[in-house]
Amino acid sequence: MNADADFPEELSLNLKRAEVLRYGENPHQSAALYLDPSDKRPGAATAKRVQGKELSYNNLLDADAAFECVAEFDEPAVVIVKHTNPCGAALGENLREAYEKALACDPVSAFGGIVAVNASITADLASELVKIFLEVVIAPAADDDALTTLSAKQNLRVLLTGTMPDAAAKRNVVRSIAGGGLVSSADNIIFDGEVKTATKRVPTATELADLLFAFTVVKHVKSNAIVYAKNGATVGIGAGQMSRIYSAKLAALKAAESNLALKGSVMASDAFMPFPDCVEAAAEAGATAIIQPGGSKNDQESIDAADKHGMAMVFTGIRHFKH
Repeated sequence: MNADADFPEELSLNLKRAEVLRYGENPHQSAALYLDPSDKRPGAATAKRVQGKELSYNNLLDADAAFECVAEFDEPAVVIVKHTNPCGAALGENLREAYEKALACDPVSAFGGIVAVNASITADLASELVKIFLEVVIAPAADDDALTTLSAKQNLRVLLTGTMPDAAAKRNVVRSIAGGGLVSSADNIIFDGEVKTATKRVPTATELADLLFAFTVVKHVKSNAIVYAKNGATVGIGAGQMSRIYSAKLAALKAAESNLALKGSVMASDAFMPFPDCVEAAAEAGATAIIQPGGSKNDQESIDAADKHGMAMVFTGIRHFKH
């Protein structure tokens, strides 16, 4: 990395106010949307709103999070987000199948959520989207008959971006803190080469596909993050807990409440497991394989626990903390 080139001594942001929003993160806060004329990345900020009410501060944050997550996939994919966290994500033969699988992960949290898809919205998908209350649907495009179906929900905001963002594109992200700001290169990779098996048992081809999918999703879940996945769909998500084991417990609890069995699933962790407790929780839940970055001085304890239960464990070498 060339620090001088990527992080100049002085940084000026040229932003143009596009809209004063009704309020900010909460009703007592004020807010506005500003656009960067030099930033051509497609997303919620510059999407065409073809129907629905004006967007709120939280709508924009959630739609951005959902769209960036779904952009990671080439296959038909759907991501449902609530409070910037995926509450369901899935791949399918088509968008309707992917949506139904994603919705099954947590239909309670999906109520009032944001749905992002990575292809043109079809009438088949639209007929399912109108069955529950959603705040926003964001996609690169929509078929005419799909828009007709969606128009039955007059308040539903439908955003069309024209194209998908490149998940691997190099870019910087800026966050404000008291007295200044933090500038960082974006987390634009998922894996660094091939994953490495750490246990005696190597994952099956089916397990490996689910492991790669789960680790892609867990990148977009607030830390500490745990994702259970099976057959190309999330079946349990634990987000934002101070202890990783509680994220694992929460993910299993959410799965149980959605009547989803974790037997035969896989577990993904956004960062290494410093203790074998998450491995034990995964085994107890019925998971057969785990994907994690590795790199803890206690890795061997987790490996031994996985071997004890006949589980496969792979290391990625890449951590995905998300704050």
